[in-house]
Amino acid sequence: MPRASAKPTPLSAASARRIWLRAQRLDTPSPFGAGPQAVADAVAHLGYVQIDTINVIERSHHHILFTRIPDYRRADLRQAQTIDKSVFEYWTHALAYVPSADFRFFVADMKHYRTAGHRWFQTVTPADTRKVMRLARLGALTIRDIEDDVLREKDHAWASRKPSRRALQLAFFTGALTISERNGMLKTYDLMSRHFGWERLPKAASRGETMAYLLDRALRSQGLVSLDSICHLDAPSKAAVRKVIDARVRRGELVPIALDGAGKQEHWAAPEALETTDDGDPSLVHILSPFDPLIIQRKRTHLIFGYEHRFEAYVPKEKRKLGYFALPVLVGDTVVAALDLKADRQNRKLLMQKWTWVGEAATRKASGQRTELKRQIEDELDRFARFQLAERDAPSP
Repeated sequence: MPRASAKPTPLSAASARRIWLRAQRLDTPSPFGAGPQAVADAVAHLGYVQIDTINVIERSHHHILFTRIPDYRRADLRQAQTIDKSVFEYWTHALAYVPSADFRFFVADMKHYRTAGHRWFQTVTPADTRKVMRLARLGALTIRDIEDDVLREKDHAWASRKPSRRALQLAFFTGALTISERNGMLKTYDLMSRHFGWERLPKAASRGETMAYLLDRALRSQGLVSLDSICHLDAPSKAAVRKVIDARVRRGELVPIALDGAGKQEHWAAPEALETTDDGDPSLVHILSPFDPLIIQRKRTHLIFGYEHRFEAYVPKEKRKLGYFALPVLVGDTVVAALDLKADRQNRKLLMQKWTWVGEAATRKASGQRTELKRQIEDELDRFARFQLAERDAPSP
């Protein structure tokens, strides 16, 4: 077993891909089984599953879970969130589903927003908050249950004109309310204490415990980590996380890694992660969400997979190269294409807007291999289309 030392262990990008795919559970067909427990287990292993509103195809949270749970049903996520309460929604680097077992690592943020406010919701008045909390005490509610708002001007492009919506969002960040259910993107808010059956919030994890949690979460879901990958969009935590890393290196629990092509960027891995020699199933095809954990950190994906994804939903049409909502396609351990797809739900078709070969698959040398790759991808597209166009699962009783 490799031991920690001052000299980093060399690692090729190919080995890094195997480690990351193993950590992401993308190297085996059905790593979590099926049903609501599979959803809970997948979220627990990944640490969080990002939520996004774009629905040109199925929204990212359902897509990410479908990628790892072949028999995934949307009702399974509802069961996990609303009935089993094994997952809850909160902010990581974005709004996400998080394991309920990790709740205490988010309590400090909730308390901070309760005392210091939130910069996104500075226009929320005490009267707005009192109104939504009074209604919430009577029972769970959605924004549609509040009809007497006097609309205000937006203070930024993403803001709502409804004061009650912003008050609900602020109460969510402070931990007074939680999202107890979703129907599409319509959120039902309930008192946190009533939803979970608590008298008060759990005790907050200490700063040190939270930094160790961030590191452990990244090691579990990434296998090979850097400060950037651990603290994605959370630069203020880097110094504290680095102290935890250094302590573990001294104890031999982590190994410094010299990743091929990374230059001066430092990486680390647990010694046992370096023993991952299985190449996984080279026939597996995954059509990935642009918000998938394998793709969302663009620089890391580029470094390890040699693929630079472009998210072009907000790019003018004439400047797009891959398309409005391009989905990277992973075959085995290689990203070979990007597909710009659109679900035509009215006519029950999955429309191919654009197919772009990328990486080595785009070279003339690989032209003879593309016929077989195309067949593999089209087989997976059939399954993907059935999921996209399936009738929405009926809510569980």
